[in-house]
Amino acid sequence: MTTKKTCPICRKAADEARYLPFCSKRCADVDLQRWFAGSYAVPAVEGPEREDDETPPEA
Repeated sequence: MTTKKTCPICRKAADEARYLPFCSKRCADVDLQRWFAGSYAVPAVEGPEREDDETPPEA
């Protein structure tokens, strides 16, 4: 079973392994520029604030 890979930027077939998951260097560069510009963000969940070494451990 073969699955067709599509470029996440232009949706063309991305068959050439050199630029996977992109179809071309241009689309890879477009994606890189989007990261540099802050267009993408990795979601994060902030945990409770910790006060290391200031609060004694609970007994």
